[in-house]
Amino acid sequence: MKTEQGTASMPKPHGSKNKATLARVFALALSMMLVFSGLIACSPSSNGGNGGNSGSNEAASEQSYTPGTYTGTGTGNGGDITVEVTFSEDAITDIKVVSQSETETVAAEALETIPASIIEYQSLGVDTMSGATMSSLGLVAAITDCVEQAGGNVSQLKKVPAQEKSTETVEKEADAIVVGGGGAGMAAAIRLQELGKNVILVEKTYRLGGSISVSGGNQVVTGSKLQAEAGVTDDSAESMVEDFQKNGEDICVPELIELYANNVGETTDWIHEYAGVEYNMEGGLHDLAEYSHDRELAYAGGGAGATESLRQAVKDSGADVLLDTTAESLIEENGKVVGVNAVGKDGTTYVLKADSVVLATGGYGNSDEYLTEELQNSLYYGLMGSTGDGLTMATAEGIDADTRLMEYAKLYPNGAEVSPGRAKSTIDGNLLVWPMSTILVNAEGERVVNEKASNHEILEVELEQTDSMLYLLMDQENFDVWSTKLKDTGFNTQAVEGYLEANGSTTPIFAHGDTIEELAGVLGMDPATLQATVDAYNAGVDAGTDEFGRTGEYLQMKIGEGPYYLVEQKPRYATTMGGLVVNDSLQVMNKSGEPIEGLYASGEVVGGVMGSNSPSGANNGWALTSGKLAAEAIAEN
Repeated sequence: MKTEQGTASMPKPHGSKNKATLARVFALALSMMLVFSGLIACSPSSNGGNGGNSGSNEAASEQSYTPGTYTGTGTGNGGDITVEVTFSEDAITDIKVVSQSETETVAAEALETIPASIIEYQSLGVDTMSGATMSSLGLVAAITDCVEQAGGNVSQLKKVPAQEKSTETVEKEADAIVVGGGGAGMAAAIRLQELGKNVILVEKTYRLGGSISVSGGNQVVTGSKLQAEAGVTDDSAESMVEDFQKNGEDICVPELIELYANNVGETTDWIHEYAGVEYNMEGGLHDLAEYSHDRELAYAGGGAGATESLRQAVKDSGADVLLDTTAESLIEENGKVVGVNAVGKDGTTYVLKADSVVLATGGYGNSDEYLTEELQNSLYYGLMGSTGDGLTMATAEGIDADTRLMEYAKLYPNGAEVSPGRAKSTIDGNLLVWPMSTILVNAEGERVVNEKASNHEILEVELEQTDSMLYLLMDQENFDVWSTKLKDTGFNTQAVEGYLEANGSTTPIFAHGDTIEELAGVLGMDPATLQATVDAYNAGVDAGTDEFGRTGEYLQMKIGEGPYYLVEQKPRYATTMGGLVVNDSLQVMNKSGEPIEGLYASGEVVGGVMGSNSPSGANNGWALTSGKLAAEAIAEN
């Protein structure tokens, strides 16, 4: 069953994006879009409202509340957002976010800016933050909940504060334009500036970061000084290519995977030494089934830590960065791409001209237009902004870029469903406890796979289980170690406490019990079966042999004292494997097999690098490597 290809019939995970959920999300998004687009409009009151809110709109003077502080909850991208909102008789006077589990690198500014704007304008119709749309909508929903409790008129408060949109057209020129501010785009901009090229970096969200900022924070480092420092000196580009082809079902584009393997080491050293990205050398290289040599390192501070360093490097480079600015189309003259048309959030039109354009716009994981039906029914843990923008611009009439392998996406078996259809990764914690005594069991309490098999193998088994789900079974010692990594992959401490308090009654399932029998009862498993599973594993430790092939350092510890935990593991995806056809200079190719002059691509928007299935740490490494290489190709021309 080749589910990574997106062509097999995939069971829908429990709580996945079914039609009812999609309908609810669509209805919410549509209503908010109507509000934010100004279709329901009003003018700010010149009287300024109460409480010193000089920006208050007319609706504020019509409001009447029961004074007090109310608690409300909405669903964001990472789970529940809980707020406390304080009201006077006729105004919203204070808003506090008391708990949330949103990804800090994505939603931090939205969680600060939106409450301030609502108080300033006394309106729920304030702008969402691009790149943090679901977090914004969840926050507004929580505040709306409080308004209703206080007796306010919600429909009036949804009127949009009048804000004039700019009609200005700004023309800019540079040596190169980079579209997209994720890992690939930041690497391209930093390297271009280092090579003496003036760069305009266009990012549609309010901050740089992209997928690397919400990733598990791991990277392939083959051939780098850091890999040697961590103890591996016998890895090679040839070995990496062989492993990637095996993992990608032998459909990796040879010239691209070879380009990657031959350059990722130098890129790693450059990113570390020049751009200041730190790696977790104390944690060391990861032992992964996908690789014949240990070649993956974690970033210090996870994906968020790497992103902060890259943002600073972009700032230090002197690149001209346009945030909250959406690239809408490529400018083509006489068969050559010479620039980008873009629009700022404030309405400003930008006409950007350059000798070269790099598309680093990421994938299409959140675009039903490009996804197969099977993928639409899987849990998504990527960025809301991964909507295939680069594909749309490059394949437009007159540019006619070619694409390949669009049916593929990278599915992982270790997601926790933190909100309907949305997942967060537990992979970093899993890596810590495989050498201990954590095992995977199904809904019947049976162990069904070697936990140290490749993600690909575990996924295949997982998809065959009830509700396409497995559970991590951990004793207290394992859970204490495992949970130290939750923050690095975007879990909020308060949210996890809530999951534990719910004890299996809601998703994500973080069930627990003082005994194995009690734990089984929480999820309706047969206690005897679960106990037999634990006993069989522990007997394997004593015997030094395991029925599922777990060996060596991974078969040293027994499952010990409770309390015990079962944590859900569901299929998740963020990275799409298909995309634009490029040559080994990262030039985008048209449908006639010719390079499109002036147009380059890097990162996830490029198709075919890793075939059907990217191994762990591969996507961050490719983003940084291809961004650097695209910059160097431009500088050489």
